Amino acid sequence: MIDQRVTVYIDYKSPYAYLAVEPTWTLARDYKVALEWLPYTLDIPDFLGSAKVNNQGEVLEEDRSPHQWRKVRYSYMDARRYANLRGLTIRGPQKIWDSSLAGIGLLYAQKHGKCRDYNSNVYERFWRRELDIEDTSVIKSVLGETNVDITNFDAFAADEGRLLHDKVRTEAEKKGVFGVPTYVLDDEIFWGREHLPLIRLRLSEKGLARAGVDAPIDTTHAWRPLGPGW
Repeated sequence: MIDQRVTVYIDYKSPYAYLAVEPTWTLARDYKVALEWLPYTLDIPDFLGSAKVNNQGEVLEEDRSPHQWRKVRYSYMDARRYANLRGLTIRGPQKIWDSSLAGIGLLYAQKHGKCRDYNSNVYERFWRRELDIEDTSVIKSVLGETNVDITNFDAFAADEGRLLHDKVRTEAEKKGVFGVPTYVLDDEIFWGREHLPLIRLRLSEKGLARAGVDAPIDTTHAWRPLGPGW
């Protein structure tokens, strides 16, 4: 029986959270842990402003300072460097999406034991600009494609799921969470996928490595991302 939990907070509109998904599943493969995936819906305009662009990348609307633009442009450039190494596609969104409905879908999928398939489907299609994550029918379609019974999803999304989504965010912030991806292990917070080596070290120290797993790598020179949502 696995009784060590690692909580993972994600948001589908964060490219860095997308890049963290498979390395996080690898963590569960290598260590005796249970992953709890929870949505933490970012308020991007609060720290990076907002903008809308067309298919050619021309800015149609914006409320963003030059400093914020530099951070946004660097973040996407940086995320693409790592995505290219893994054969992933990251096309910058044309607006700031409300990803809360997709987060509610995550809670529903996890409830039905289909979190991994749902995560993969939403992330891959959203970052190819093929998924409207604000459309209930689209999220239901994704759930259906991952063999989740969607009979009760409308009611869940409108009531229980929305309340749970908001409760998760409030409780996360009480713990100190402010961005994604964030990991929580035994009340210790790790912000960013660059801390996975340190989490592996913690788990090895607890004797939770599975047979054949190599010793954790040196974590002295782990790099840090630029902003709470990235």
